[in-house]
Amino acid sequence: MTTTFPDISISTERLVLRAFEPADAPALAEMMNDELVAAWTAVPQPYTEAAARTWITEYAPTERAAGRGIDLAVTEFLTQRLVGVIQLSNTDWRVRSTEISYIIASWARGEGYASEAALATAQWLFRDQKLERIELRTAADNAASQQVAQKIGCISEGVLRNAFIARTQTESGWADIRTDLIVWSLLPEDLEGVADQMADAGYSTFADWN
Repeated sequence: MTTTFPDISISTERLVLRAFEPADAPALAEMMNDELVAAWTAVPQPYTEAAARTWITEYAPTERAAGRGIDLAVTEFLTQRLVGVIQLSNTDWRVRSTEISYIIASWARGEGYASEAALATAQWLFRDQKLERIELRTAADNAASQQVAQKIGCISEGVLRNAFIARTQTESGWADIRTDLIVWSLLPEDLEGVADQMADAGYSTFADWN
């Protein structure tokens, strides 16, 4: 059985998650050249606008058409500025599961955008796509990503030892370092009360999609 994600737009009070467009390439390239993105992802460095265009016009459409995942541009509702990426990958339609990851631009961090976007995506996946499990993997020292996982209700399931290659900046450039991965999961019942908790903390979690 092969299924694909629809061409979707997800809205909260502050954000709109939508398909990437060619015009997003410059902002996407700028975002991916950030030091923290380089440290905690496998994104090639330096990341060029040509690479961004290839991702937008070739990689992302192919992943969605094959049913493996979907890449969503996270934009500010008021300014339409690109603030991040939500990526779903390794989707198994029989098991009804997918893996989620997120990147937020350096200038937009600290605003709760990652949690808001990830939670809205999870709500859509469980309610509309009828998925039963979302998996998230964070590097052992990536505290910011782990905080997002906890905010949206994820449960830590264990550690994959020496399962990831992170990068660190040295005098001669980037160097690879091996580290552990923490595996998190989110089930539909884990979302109970999460939206209210985030609203109490001042973050909007209302999700609408079309």
